[in-house]
Amino acid sequence: MSIISRRTFVETVAATALAAATLQVNPAVAQEQAVAIPNAFAGAHQPKPLPFDPTQLDGLSEKLINSHWQNNYGGSVTALNVVKQRLVAALADDAFPPYLYNDMKREHLLRTGSVVLHEYYFANMGGTGSRDSELDAVLTSAFGSVAAWEREFRRIGAGLGGGSGWVMLAWNTHTRTLENYWMSDHMHAPATALPLLLMDMYEHSYQMDYGAAAAQYIDAFMRNINWAEVRQRMDIAFKA
Repeated sequence: MSIISRRTFVETVAATALAAATLQVNPAVAQEQAVAIPNAFAGAHQPKPLPFDPTQLDGLSEKLINSHWQNNYGGSVTALNVVKQRLVAALADDAFPPYLYNDMKREHLLRTGSVVLHEYYFANMGGTGSRDSELDAVLTSAFGSVAAWEREFRRIGAGLGGGSGWVMLAWNTHTRTLENYWMSDHMHAPATALPLLLMDMYEHSYQMDYGAAAAQYIDAFMRNINWAEVRQRMDIAFKA
């Protein structure tokens, strides 16, 4: 896991180049920033360790999981820190153009989404795919049957195969409904939806093991769901 992939290298260099090209902070601004950086702009995120042994998953290789964790998730953590550090400097500069600031805010949105969704994704893996009866009752109440929930969840994933996006089972605190959602990227999550189960459908999540056979990855993902984690999220979400 010590080898940095080309994609991670490119992402990090690109983020650094953006900062260097757009920001020229004067000494007075730099000194002010050194005194105190507000929490909203603190670029101090650290990758969360995998909550499971990647050698023990059923149908997903250690090489795939480690690459996904280090290069895709880890690359987003690195980029998010760089963007946040540059945002605080840009905000302190009254002459910094708003349209360039919003370019960085777009990157901030993208990287935040990637970090958060990947952390949910890895945390809901490492299980055996077995649910308890109460979970089955909740899914049945919302979808008509557990089989109906799984049919839709899998179908959304199959529709994203070969492209990019996420499948999310979530509790919507506004509509008070449990639903499966289609998400095309890291930035466009449904409003007021609290994630319960995330499946990454970007090709980097399965290509190393399955090539273009996304359906086989979906099968493997379902066998490795940590339903205890989903249940814990559900209990918290229903109280929200």
